[in-house]
Amino acid sequence: MKPGTVFLIPAPLYDDALNALPAHILPAIQQCHAFFVENEKTTRRYFKQIWKEMVIDDYAWFTIHKAEESVITAFKKILLEGKNIGIVSEAGCPGIADPGQILTGIAQQMQVTVHPLVGPNAILLALMASGMNGQRFAFEGYLPIDTAERKNKIKTLEQISRQQNSTQIFIETPYRNQALLLDIIQVCKENTLLCIGVDITAPSENIYTKTIGEWKKTTLPLHKRPAVFLLLAN
Repeated sequence: MKPGTVFLIPAPLYDDALNALPAHILPAIQQCHAFFVENEKTTRRYFKQIWKEMVIDDYAWFTIHKAEESVITAFKKILLEGKNIGIVSEAGCPGIADPGQILTGIAQQMQVTVHPLVGPNAILLALMASGMNGQRFAFEGYLPIDTAERKNKIKTLEQISRQQNSTQIFIETPYRNQALLLDIIQVCKENTLLCIGVDITAPSENIYTKTIGEWKKTTLPLHKRPAVFLLLAN
């Protein structure tokens, strides 16, 4: 029996941002028999928004978490039965800063077809709008929680950016965004460029690129707002 296909299904970054999704996502969802998701409740709501006739209980649902052994076993079994699987991130694209990468790696090991679908990703959208170097960039994920360690990491990223002429991209838990911005302003040189993308694809979206010197004179409320930070040192 031919194994099933894995579809990497993007999700909107916000509930009201369905217009950011391409039309080809719905046919892919309709081909799947099971879904491995980061958050089952929000994924079910998302699917019903774009496919009102969908009978949710006709499909098998698994929450990924950290891809526990029981989830991996079910994932392999369903594929070997010739059934298609959809992997869905909580917001954005599966496999990009997302636990779905573990299952995608297993699918590759099994040599089954993995079909990634185009959709919104805050990291790339922020880079596109930043005006920074899109030829050479790196995503660092979350920075250290400890203040001293975080400041040292920011210094290192600024140095790497200057040496390699590369854009350094990172994120933070929304309630720590304001503290992170303060650390960046304190640590980085005045002429270093910093882009902050907030609420990307939402009506409240803001994406601004300024020098550190300019950011010191700017007020931008970030508390509890999803944000992406991009650094480019001159």
